Amino acid sequence: MYPSKETEKWVPPPWNDKDPVAHKKVSSLTINFGPQHPAAHGVLRLVMELSGETVKKCDPHVGLLHRGTEKLIEYKTYLQALPYFDRLDYVSMMCNEQAYSLAVEKLLNIRPPLRAQWIRVLFAEITRLLNHIMAVTTHALDIGAMTPFFWMFEEREKMFEFYERVSGARMHAAYIRPGGVHQDLPLGLMDDIYEFVKNFSMRIDEVEEMLTNNRIWKNRTVDIGVITAEEALNYGFSGVMLRGSGIHWDLRKTQPYDVYDQVEFDVPIGSRGDCYDRYLCRVEEMRQSLRIILQCLNKMPEGEIKVDDAKISPPKRAEMKGEFGVYLVSDGSSRPYRCKIKAPGFAHLAGLDRMSQGHMLADVVAIIGMFLLGAGGSRSYQGAPSLFQGADHALTPLSLPQARKTSSLGKWIGEVAALAGPAVPVSCCVRCSG
Repeated sequence: MYPSKETEKWVPPPWNDKDPVAHKKVSSLTINFGPQHPAAHGVLRLVMELSGETVKKCDPHVGLLHRGTEKLIEYKTYLQALPYFDRLDYVSMMCNEQAYSLAVEKLLNIRPPLRAQWIRVLFAEITRLLNHIMAVTTHALDIGAMTPFFWMFEEREKMFEFYERVSGARMHAAYIRPGGVHQDLPLGLMDDIYEFVKNFSMRIDEVEEMLTNNRIWKNRTVDIGVITAEEALNYGFSGVMLRGSGIHWDLRKTQPYDVYDQVEFDVPIGSRGDCYDRYLCRVEEMRQSLRIILQCLNKMPEGEIKVDDAKISPPKRAEMKGEFGVYLVSDGSSRPYRCKIKAPGFAHLAGLDRMSQGHMLADVVAIIGMFLLGAGGSRSYQGAPSLFQGADHALTPLSLPQARKTSSLGKWIGEVAALAGPAVPVSCCVRCSG
C-alpha cells in the first residue's frame, strides 16, 4: 500500500529545489489556409498564425486570380467591355452589368426608357436571390448542414432559366447594357416569375425551420466574427457586412438608381454584428427581394426597352455582396480612358484578421462563409482603394491624344467630352447596392 515504509524514506533530489525546470516557450504555428481549400470558395490564401487551434493572426493574400481587367477594358470599346463585368463576381452578374451601364449613361447624360429600368430592377433582384441563396446554403454546407444546399439550388436552377430566356446565357448574360437592356421579355416569362415567387417563400420558410433555431447552427454562428458598427465603417464594409452590425445603409434607399425610388421595401439590420445576424439579414433580404419582384411585375409599363438613338444602341433590324462601384473616365474616344472597379469583398477581407482573432480555426470557415467573396472581383483586386474617387470628382486636366471617334458610341462620348474642353477627360462614378 502506498505510501509504504520504504517510500517514506525517499526525499527529493537536492537539485530539484536549487535548479527548477526552466520555463518552456511555446511557439505559435503558421499555416496556409488555401488557396485550394474547399471553404475558400475560390483561390483565397490566408496565412494564419495559430496558438493551439486559436487564431492569433490572419493575413489574407489576394491577387491569385488577377487578370488585369481594368487594363483590358482600356483596349475595348464601351460595349465590348461589358462582358468583363459578368466575370468579376460571377454570382452577381447583372448587378455588375447594371453598375457599368449606369456609369456609361451618366457620361452620356441619358436615361433609359422606363420599361428598361423596371426590367433592370426585376433582374437585379433575381440576381440578389441567386447571390443570397449561394451565401446561405454554402455557408451551411461548410459548417455541416448539407440539406439546405440541395433544397435551394433546385430553386436557383429555375432562376438561371429566367436568365437563359431573356439573354440566351445562364450566367454571363450581357443583358443589361448602356441605354437599356438587350431585348424585351419573352412572352410568358412574367407569369412564370410570378409563379416562382409564390412558391419560393415556402422554400425560405423550410430553410429557416432547419437553421434559424437549430442549436448546432447557433453555436457555430452566434458571437462568431463579431465586428462593431464603428469598426465596420472604418474598414469600409458595405452590404450585409455593414447592415449586420446595425448600420442602416442601403444604396437602393439612400441613393436610389433606376426605379428603386418607386418600390417599397424594408432594410433589415442586425444588432450584434456576428455571423448569425448576417445570416438573418440575408434571409430577410430574400423576402424583401420577393416584394420588389412582385411590384416590378405589377407595375411593368409598356414601351421601349432601349434608347431610340443609334449612337447608343444598334438600330432595329425588324418591326447585367456589398456595394460594387465603377469609376469611368472618357477621353472622347471609342474606348474608356480609365475604368476603376471597386469590388466590395476587398474591404471585407481587410477586416478578416480582426474578426477571426481569438476564435478557433474551424470558426474561420464560418466567418468566411458569410463573406461570399467573388473570386473574380475581390481576389483579383484591380488596384489601390485610394484610386476610387467620389461621384462627380473633378480630374486634373491631362495631355491626351486627339480623340479617336471611330464608333458611334465613342463619337457621342467625344461630343460630351468636348463640352469640358479638349484636354479634360469626362469622368463619372456609379455604385450599386450589394
